Amino acid sequence: MLELDRINAGYGQAQVLRDFSLSVAPGEILCLLGRNGAGKTTTMQAIMGLLPLMSGAVRLDGEEISRLPAHKVPQAGIAYIPQGRRLFTGLTVAQNLEIGLRTRGHGKETLEEVLDLFPRLRERMTQRAETLSGGEQQMLATARALCLKPKALLLDEPTEGLQPSMIEAIRQVVTKMRSAGVAILLVEQRVDAVLEVADRVAFIENGRNGTTMDAEDLRADHSIVDRYIGV
Repeated sequence: MLELDRINAGYGQAQVLRDFSLSVAPGEILCLLGRNGAGKTTTMQAIMGLLPLMSGAVRLDGEEISRLPAHKVPQAGIAYIPQGRRLFTGLTVAQNLEIGLRTRGHGKETLEEVLDLFPRLRERMTQRAETLSGGEQQMLATARALCLKPKALLLDEPTEGLQPSMIEAIRQVVTKMRSAGVAILLVEQRVDAVLEVADRVAFIENGRNGTTMDAEDLRADHSIVDRYIGV
């Protein structure tokens, strides 16, 4: 279980998150939706320790991780795929995956499991990441995160700029991770795509909690989307 307990965070004196709370259960996909600037990416960075909390706590399986330095958070079992991927572009596919494996001490068995999910990467192990297509780079960023064998997975705009076939490939992997018991927090602007895979949807507005509801209810009534996103 990933839990955010009334966290407050921001950039310097500019506070963004205000008593923001949410929880994601193992084997659940929770989609975080809101307008640009609402605090979605800030939430991800606060979970990962990239932004210090002003107050509140982040817990994973009951253990507080918000006191850990940022480099220790992935070791605790949280994997993060940021918007823009942030690969080591000068390194090969294999070297990028090795970084993920070393984070929690996993080896060849885990690598083979990940490559089974992304067979295209198996064909490109010796290529530098910068030579991959945008979709392949997103696959690599996702595969690197899965090399941690995470308890919780954070994805920030994973389908941005991808063609439909790549979006479907990423979606299938995410749903497989849910079946494996991973708690998944997903930020995505494409509301209809989100609703196809989500279990619950949480809205954020001006850094504060909005409505949280079952995705099935939102699929039946889109009116609440207009209030929080204006589409």
